[in-house]
Amino acid sequence: MEAPWQGISTGIPADAISDADLSRMRFECCDGPMELPYHGSQPWIEMPNVDPALSPQFNSEFWMLEVLPSDLMWHSYWAGTKEPRIGGTVFQEIAANLSLADVTLGGRAAVLRYGYVREGKPHGWELQVEGASMLRLNLDKKWDFESADFRFGVPLIYAEDTLQWKFAYYHLSSHVGDEFLLRNPTFQRINFSRDTLVAGVSYFPWPALRGYAEAGWAFYADEGSDAWEFQFGLDFSKSGPTGRAGTPFVAINAHLREEVDFGGNLVVQAGWLWRGPHGRIVRTGLHYFNGKSNQFEFFNNFEQQLGFGVWQEY
Repeated sequence: MEAPWQGISTGIPADAISDADLSRMRFECCDGPMELPYHGSQPWIEMPNVDPALSPQFNSEFWMLEVLPSDLMWHSYWAGTKEPRIGGTVFQEIAANLSLADVTLGGRAAVLRYGYVREGKPHGWELQVEGASMLRLNLDKKWDFESADFRFGVPLIYAEDTLQWKFAYYHLSSHVGDEFLLRNPTFQRINFSRDTLVAGVSYFPWPALRGYAEAGWAFYADEGSDAWEFQFGLDFSKSGPTGRAGTPFVAINAHLREEVDFGGNLVVQAGWLWRGPHGRIVRTGLHYFNGKSNQFEFFNNFEQQLGFGVWQEY
């Protein structure tokens, strides 16, 4: 006589893992036993890709090495003019009565991470790479190429809860545009360049507000550049994904440099921000700049900028 359950599909695959197999797959990891996922006939270890905004309660208390993580422990300063991003600012340079555009083409990426996740936040060490070209166009002269600064850096980050530390090296070099030289044949270009070691800290007193400060010392500084620089500021906006509606933001940055007697510039930006589910940010809004030029081929020139920008942040 056929058993009543025979011939009925249970939906359980024939090669499903037995209880005995599961027992054999248990092993002692860190401070206690851990169940390994199973793939084919071999166990394998994989941490889930957790977005803090979507799964804020996920915890993983054991340290692991991750290659090319999808998020970042350290982000660019929003109002910092020498940060890697993709963006552009169109402005009136009030002191010289010029219409100009500053365009940045660059990015920041995490290469290696050794750490763990607590309450959706990555903790531990992260090695990043960053780079950008920052060029200036003269809108009054048929978009002539005025100048460009190039930057490449390697930041090492340590993050825990609301506090992050940065230890970095970067190289920066400045170049004057060929079209600018054609219009100004007597201009004496300089080889402004620097190789700099940086120590910085970033702190979130609450999720909507980030404060930061850093100090940089150039062990090589050429033609106009001196050793020390300091940078500090605030970024403020509602945290988490914003949806299509977006949210307001305000950003302030001060950059002080030894080559201009520890003057420098102050930047204030305010407008609207959109943040995706994985932390990608697009901002647009008003831009105000006051101080020594952020194009270092003209490092000693005073500029007052008032304009509008669109920025994608990393």
